[in-house]
Amino acid sequence: MADVDATKSLSGLLNGIAQMVYYNNREITEELLKNELYPEVSQEEFKALHDKMKGLIKSMATADMDHGQLEAFLTAQTKKHGGSGVSAEQAAALSRFWKSQRVRVRDSLLAQSRWEPALRGLSWRVDLQAADSRGNTDHSSPVALMELELGRAGQDSEFVCLEFDEAKVNQVLKKMADIQESIDRVVHRT
Repeated sequence: MADVDATKSLSGLLNGIAQMVYYNNREITEELLKNELYPEVSQEEFKALHDKMKGLIKSMATADMDHGQLEAFLTAQTKKHGGSGVSAEQAAALSRFWKSQRVRVRDSLLAQSRWEPALRGLSWRVDLQAADSRGNTDHSSPVALMELELGRAGQDSEFVCLEFDEAKVNQVLKKMADIQESIDRVVHRT
């Protein structure tokens, strides 16, 4: 019976950590988890367990571990000595937790990493001056029109219309090239 209770408490702790860290549930606190799941354990012991499990979940989430990676990771954790590893029961609870929560944790991390408002769509066209009924043309240059669809999660889109002449188009293209160059430098540095 004690093993069943320990497994339930650990599952509750793992889910509680996910609620706090990944699902932004402000009602779940470290103190609540200790009082509800581990009332008989000292604060120091609980803090050590909490921090260890939080670190393991973070490692699993950061790598977005698939089944094979998870099994290898947990096997390595069970072989660690000196209290830094996990027991077979803890590894089994972590495995069950990750199999049920992986997609939701990944979706939460993706949502947290998005800028708001996000670009939902872009359309553009180039307008040229046409001759009027007398055959006269104004020798103005073409104009690029761009419509951006912007939106926040759960809200309707907003539309922004931009107008560019040739010089502005060239400035935008230059800025985009600069951004790509900066990204390439960072990527090649790591």
